[in-house]
Amino acid sequence: MDWVLQIIDFVLHVDVYLNDIIARYGAWTMALLFAIIFMETGVVVTPFLPGDSLIFAAATFAARGALDPWAIFILLSIAAVVGDTVNYWIGYRVGAKAYTGEVKWIKKEYMERTHHFFEKHGGKTIFLARFVPIIRTFAPFVAGVSQMPYGFFIRWNVIGGITWVAIFTALGFFFGNIPFVQKNFELVILAIIVISFIPAVIEAINIRRGTH
Repeated sequence: MDWVLQIIDFVLHVDVYLNDIIARYGAWTMALLFAIIFMETGVVVTPFLPGDSLIFAAATFAARGALDPWAIFILLSIAAVVGDTVNYWIGYRVGAKAYTGEVKWIKKEYMERTHHFFEKHGGKTIFLARFVPIIRTFAPFVAGVSQMPYGFFIRWNVIGGITWVAIFTALGFFFGNIPFVQKNFELVILAIIVISFIPAVIEAINIRRGTH
């Protein structure tokens, strides 16, 4: 369980870790950020990676001149779109076996939760899921499993990916260096996580109550 604690520590103190990474690797930091965003959106077994908070934190460093805000926006938008695309095609290849529990690396509970999210929001799920952790990782996979038409998927994938990265880049760039935010960065990151999880929690409660 040590790795779980390490991930939690990284998420809550992402600004500290990111500061150290920038100091050590400079411009290569963008490659690491790209990889993390790609993995969170493109690999169905890594829904725990900190997408929202990482983009926000990176943008705060951009406001200080340590990173290029346009590089963050462009590269991480590409990572988000490519990640979802890869995830879609993995789901397409796995097919209906994803719901049976035969595939051990797929958490059936998350599949069912995402499926209900699809039932409620339809095709808009690809866009809306960008703002909901876990659902964000499983939505493109479920779209692939369901064989959603690729043309429809890629349109909402691009719109959602760009919008998601743009919003959190702007929030971090314009608000991340406010003294209150700097002094209470852990609380801000925690608030981002809690707020982003609210839709998923509500969805899970509704499923258990059988309201869908």
